[in-house]
Amino acid sequence: MAGNKVEICGVDTSELPTLTHERMRELLARAHDGDDEARRELIQGNLRLVLSVIQRFHNRGENMDDLFQVGCIGLMKGLDNFDLSLDVRLSTYCVPMIIGEIRRYLRDNNAIRVSRSMRDTAYKALKARDAISSATGRDATTAQIANAMDVPEEDVVQALEAIQDPVSLFDPVYRSGGDTIYVMDQVQDKRISEDDWVRRLSIDQALARLQPREQKIIRQRYFQGRTQMEVAEEIGISQAQVSRLEKAALQSMRKYV
Repeated sequence: MAGNKVEICGVDTSELPTLTHERMRELLARAHDGDDEARRELIQGNLRLVLSVIQRFHNRGENMDDLFQVGCIGLMKGLDNFDLSLDVRLSTYCVPMIIGEIRRYLRDNNAIRVSRSMRDTAYKALKARDAISSATGRDATTAQIANAMDVPEEDVVQALEAIQDPVSLFDPVYRSGGDTIYVMDQVQDKRISEDDWVRRLSIDQALARLQPREQKIIRQRYFQGRTQMEVAEEIGISQAQVSRLEKAALQSMRKYV
């Protein structure tokens, strides 16, 4: 359901029945006594309640058919546990049950595990953001949200970032004819080409074939920018020997690079 879909999970939402308060209590009493037909009618008569709740989650990118089914589980738990002796409307009792079931589903099926306390902070931040935006007519800043929640601004930023859905490097961001640009095309490091990586790997493999002293000379000369005289003093040999070893090492490496 993309927000206005008429059919969800094979159910035509425009034809969903509604129940009066009196009929609802009658069916509840029968359902609690084990009447399966009364329970079925009770569930059917409250599916609109599930629909109204899942609308709150339509911008999460989740499949609305899945959320509807999870919401129905929450509805059934609410119906089965509702206490007729309480002076509370069924919808008032079931809505938190439905929301709780959906939130558990979203938390358990998220690709990235986020702690419950972090997620609760994020939901409170979203609620505060909506309230501030409604009151001011402008987008709320993180500072305003943090002030309304009386928490550090860093906690708000961290919590809101934690509930963001992960993005695949292979997600398309633009299509034109047969050409597609993916996320990875926008985040790759242009400073180093694939040829550079291959060349660097070849050099590392060629270095590994040298003797330890030759490796040290090449690394100090070409990776650390030291002179032959500086290398000679550290190793304890003459500059001429360093030059000869360096030349032999480079000739050996050329066979593999």
